[in-house]
Amino acid sequence: MKKHTGNIIISPRITEKGAYLAEKGAYVFNVTRDSNKYEISAAIRELFKVTPRAVHIVAIPRKEVKVRGTNRTGMTVGGKKAYVFLKKGEVIEFA
Repeated sequence: MKKHTGNIIISPRITEKGAYLAEKGAYVFNVTRDSNKYEISAAIRELFKVTPRAVHIVAIPRKEVKVRGTNRTGMTVGGKKAYVFLKKGEVIEFA
């Protein structure tokens, strides 16, 4: 079953590292856990009308954290992020 491209890209990751990479033509996105490079590339092509040169995927592990003010522990969500490298001269504008 083909996934809808709007359900693959969750959000852009707005960080200092992401801003530095954006100057070099690479953008960072949160993506769904079951997506692959080809689906992410197709989603970027359809949503932003740019051509990805390469896509690298990194798994974000779940981590155990202390809940502030109590003696309880919890878990972070984890997930997956994708580094999308564009062709020279192409940019993605986040409004």
